[in-house]
Amino acid sequence: MTITAPAPATPELPMSGPHDEPWWRTAVVYQIYIRSFRDSTGTGTGDLGGVLERLPYLRRLGVDAIWLSPFYPSPQHDHGYDVADYEDVDPRFGDLDLLRRVVDRAHALGLRVVIDIVPNHCSTDHSWFQAALAAGPASPERALFHFADGRGPDGAEPPNNWRSIFGGSSWARTTTADGIPGQWYLHSFAPEQADFNWADPRVGDYFDTVLRFWLDLGVDGFRIDVAHGLHKQHGLPDDPYAALDESTGDPVNAAAWNRPEVHEVWRRWRALTDAYEQRDGRARVLVGEIGVLDPAQVALYQRPDELHQSFFFEFLRTDWDAMAFHDVIRRGMAAITASGSAVSWVLNNHDMPRVVTRYAGGEPGGSPGDVAMGERRARAAALMMLALPGSAYLYQGEELGLAEVVDLPTSALQDPMYHRSGGVRRGRDGCRVPMPWQAGEPTLGFSTAAAAWLPQPQWFAPYGADQQEDRGDSTLHLYRAALALRSAIPDLRGDGLVWTEVPEGPGGTLAFRRGRLLCTVNCGPAPVPAPEDAVLLLSSVGEFTDGKQPAESAVWWLV
Repeated sequence: MTITAPAPATPELPMSGPHDEPWWRTAVVYQIYIRSFRDSTGTGTGDLGGVLERLPYLRRLGVDAIWLSPFYPSPQHDHGYDVADYEDVDPRFGDLDLLRRVVDRAHALGLRVVIDIVPNHCSTDHSWFQAALAAGPASPERALFHFADGRGPDGAEPPNNWRSIFGGSSWARTTTADGIPGQWYLHSFAPEQADFNWADPRVGDYFDTVLRFWLDLGVDGFRIDVAHGLHKQHGLPDDPYAALDESTGDPVNAAAWNRPEVHEVWRRWRALTDAYEQRDGRARVLVGEIGVLDPAQVALYQRPDELHQSFFFEFLRTDWDAMAFHDVIRRGMAAITASGSAVSWVLNNHDMPRVVTRYAGGEPGGSPGDVAMGERRARAAALMMLALPGSAYLYQGEELGLAEVVDLPTSALQDPMYHRSGGVRRGRDGCRVPMPWQAGEPTLGFSTAAAAWLPQPQWFAPYGADQQEDRGDSTLHLYRAALALRSAIPDLRGDGLVWTEVPEGPGGTLAFRRGRLLCTVNCGPAPVPAPEDAVLLLSSVGEFTDGKQPAESAVWWLV
């Protein structure tokens, strides 16, 4: 027997009903990396006009909100995560009026708008840092950052052994107007990104003003960059694991990351956003990028008076294996729902190789791996993620099934991680290649320029949004169908999940129910029996043979 997966069925259960939970608890949020999304001005770099133009596409996709990467004035040493002015728009991307139009149009289409905020560090072009350089040692201006004298003869060695996430020392030395070497300043990332000193109360007051500026403009929340950073241990002691920090990019320096003092910042920000909600009834959201893998530690950031949510990165890092998925889902839900929050699931973002390539066994700078296998697994993982309780964050191009561009020429690489590490770490450019919108155009519909800021491979063309519109089996159609069902079925709201099949070995199958919706995920290499007396709603693959669910697939059933 062969079963061809139909278009999404209309389940025989109520498709609407009361839904009193805040929108962010179950939202599907679409991450827009602006410079790679859509260029409306012919510069070869994406902009806010391109975002405005494509909002109807996102509404049709079925997401609930968008998250905008940094658009602030910046010298772009880290593509906008080096902010020079927190209350304006970089002319490369548009202006404040255009951003207001994006927010207003998104709201008119029923989309919320979350924007990136970068509180751990700023650009060395920021007026505060420039004033600190001019003011000199022991000045109030320098107290806003971490300036220190060097060690060794003439202070020629950094103040401590901390390592930058991007490679090399976390310290850069200043030079006086007379050309004399001076103090050092701390930068956890690139030298052009100076860390704020959050022990100085002026920093907290400043960011209160910044948050109010954007909330008054109408945004619905903030994605907080490096939310486990900010505070540093008094005295800045040496790090016994400094070499590990640099080699992995996953910092474990207890003096610099995940400090207990940072929770007071999030309590302060939560009180501020809650005040806006109490004033006008619109729920705002604070979503943290927490570079901590222990779910119990992540959950501390999501206590009722702190952040609303944080990304559950352990799910993103999980290998393709049913037992591994079961374990990470179980532990994530247990820790985070106990805090009163909901899990934010994620498979892709602007900092990680794309999921298709990870599941294909590919590697940036190396082989693409078995791309067909990666695509099958990625489609199945998407259905699994979208069936889980909580929210989900999608990264642009994920809905097109894009793989990592692993073979960008080294001359094209722009990520400071690549350059700071001397080429040891490939960096993140491969997941940031501009979107393919229309085959046959010079930049696949991304721009009218002759070339995009990062080169697009020719194999992107069949993945273009226009090419997938007419293919009912395309990844774009799969995402649209899944998001439509997720929005329509009340059983996919709330926190309930019941495991109906728990894997017992490598590969394997896992299955869970959300009310009458059953999700089965076959991670193994062979077909498995389909559940009895179940109606197929949506499948990540096209055909079932002999009543069996194919290998490397996920299915939603009505039971």
